[in-house]
Amino acid sequence: MKLLIKNGTLVLGDCVKKADLLIENGKIAKIADKIDEACKIYDASGKHVFAGFIDLHVHLREPGFEGKEDIESGSKAAVAGGFTQVCCMPNTNPVCDNAVVTSYIKYRQQQVNLCKINPIGAITRGQEGKAMADIGKMKQAGVVALSDDGKSVADSNVMRLAMEYADDFGLKCLCHCEDINLVDGGVVNEGCNSTLTGLKGSLRAAEDIMIARDIALSESLDIPVHICHVSSYSGVEIIRSAKKRGVKVTAETCPHYFILTDDIITSFDTNSKVNPPVREDRDRKAIIEGLKDGTLDCIVTDHAPHALKDKQVEYNLAAFGISGIETSFALSYTYLVKTGLLTLSQLSRLMSYNPAKIVNLEGGRLKEGEVADITVADLDAKYVINSDKFLSKGKNTPFNGFEVYGKPVCTIVDGQIKFGK
Repeated sequence: MKLLIKNGTLVLGDCVKKADLLIENGKIAKIADKIDEACKIYDASGKHVFAGFIDLHVHLREPGFEGKEDIESGSKAAVAGGFTQVCCMPNTNPVCDNAVVTSYIKYRQQQVNLCKINPIGAITRGQEGKAMADIGKMKQAGVVALSDDGKSVADSNVMRLAMEYADDFGLKCLCHCEDINLVDGGVVNEGCNSTLTGLKGSLRAAEDIMIARDIALSESLDIPVHICHVSSYSGVEIIRSAKKRGVKVTAETCPHYFILTDDIITSFDTNSKVNPPVREDRDRKAIIEGLKDGTLDCIVTDHAPHALKDKQVEYNLAAFGISGIETSFALSYTYLVKTGLLTLSQLSRLMSYNPAKIVNLEGGRLKEGEVADITVADLDAKYVINSDKFLSKGKNTPFNGFEVYGKPVCTIVDGQIKFGK
């Protein structure tokens, strides 16, 4: 089957240019200034064509928490957000710590047949931080990385053994960095606003200590490691310093960390409750600098949908998490590219190329011979975020009412249009 994308503006690794793109048998067959082919045509006039976005960090909730999200609703939300691939975290019920749950997730992806879903297996059994999960069998079943996301592996020797064992199978550990004892029940950033609101705060040090621990292990073992959802200015500096020394560390952040500050908690809107917490303006600025200079390698959503009942309670009791997969591109484009902080090519690397490279996925770039995972976006489309229109079951976003630019209008997976017309 052939599909010709005509008259679009292609966002490539080092430039942006007008060109046509021909898809044949699920691959990018040709890129040229002008292509004439007798086949189905998608007219991308006035639109930008990106390598399909890849989200390294989502929670699809299935199996076990289908009231919050399931693989079908999460996949619909993903392609609406321009994502052709997502990597789902293992904190399901049962935990994805074995080949059976991994295989179930892959089976459900095939049933739904929208975006590609890449399971991330648990580092330890039940995410309890004690005994290692069956990494080899999970790798055979299809996991692309390992994480105990939502928790840190507190025992440093267990983490060391897990990193070594994972590396034997060509897998990386994706580390949720948080010293749970130092967090001590904190629900927001510790600072002036936690004092003003009376909400229990969590120190940056709780995140920074574990970032430093995992980087130290990576450096000592000469094994790659990936740091999840970086939120602190000091965490950015620890990672920057490690990269300068040649440590094999990569890192991610999320839109809420480069847009929001903890001023938002003074409204007591539980949709702002996220883990790690949104911090202060110096943290927000440091996150942006980290994205600009390559300290932070990718933008993820940490898509964490919840049922209304999980958020419509007191702040201390509300669940952590933001439903972000349908707003990530628009927020990133509006606050990073339209403001002149990043170029379109840089944004594409952060949302497509780098995520693919970090966990060895196909795609991530517009190049002849590559898989035809493609996102077409209308950068001039201006709209107000309204969570009532989300395809995700999770309506929990602090960005309701934000005016943004940039709307995915067509999402193509393996050469097949999965969203848009």
